[in-house]
Amino acid sequence: MTTLTKAFDQEHLKQMPDIRPGDTVKVHQKIKEGDKERIQIFQGIVIARKHGKGISSTITVRKVVEGVGVERIFPVHSPSLEKIEVVKSASVRRSKLYYLRTAKGAKGKLKNKDLAVAIAPASDEISGEAKPEPVAETPKAPAAEEPKETK
Repeated sequence: MTTLTKAFDQEHLKQMPDIRPGDTVKVHQKIKEGDKERIQIFQGIVIARKHGKGISSTITVRKVVEGVGVERIFPVHSPSLEKIEVVKSASVRRSKLYYLRTAKGAKGKLKNKDLAVAIAPASDEISGEAKPEPVAETPKAPAAEEPKETK
């Protein structure tokens, strides 16, 4: 590519979240009706991402409305898109989820991604200092005195 086309592409790229197949997304699209403009939201599952991460990249989003599947292809960096929100992510093993078009019942459901919950370590562990464990002291019972023998 020439430097002019690279500069043009870089200028028009949008900051988008990392969108992968299996994600449930809300796509906010600007719709112009006459002299008015409104935002329409399309929520569905990303079944494909094509054309890399450049200016021409697209995502295919699918949802089911009243038993009928509806798919739309969105250019990710289009000026008509206001924003794309990732609602939830699913763990998938394929890059194209076209099998969801014909899947019925449990086969059409995706498994949610297990997000690891990070537990913050104590401040002493962060600094690398070993903090000794407090030892609970148990009070010692007084020893039984032996009776003195008298002669």
